[in-house]
Amino acid sequence: MLYLWIKALHVISVIAWMAGLLYLPRLFVYHTQAAPGSEASETFKVMERRLLRAIMNPAMIASYLFGGTMIAMDLSIFQQGGWLHAKLLFVALLTVSHMMMARWRREFAEDRNQRPQRFYRIANEVPTLLMIGIVIFVIVKPF
Repeated sequence: MLYLWIKALHVISVIAWMAGLLYLPRLFVYHTQAAPGSEASETFKVMERRLLRAIMNPAMIASYLFGGTMIAMDLSIFQQGGWLHAKLLFVALLTVSHMMMARWRREFAEDRNQRPQRFYRIANEVPTLLMIGIVIFVIVKPF
């Protein structure tokens, strides 16, 4: 029963993390349209900082904590095939994506963004593609 509670908390934290990973680049798209120093730009800075610090960072940490706990509760899961290894690789790539977004947020906060709107539109698709892979690895377990 404890395992199921941990799994539920893992899924909840992953959903919250993904929501942030999908929304932050969208804020960057809008932020590129605001003049540095404008009221809109300053509002986006607050929104981006709060999203990253209050939702995304805690949700990422919780995802790792609950996912790691599930693995620790059943280490034999590593012997069930390569799907878990592939999933963990994609989770690592999701974490890299998160870190890149944190760096971009700092650049916006310092009015140093040099990237066009299109860059963030493309970056917005990366977490979606990684999430699709993760879900397929976990549910279908193709290998």
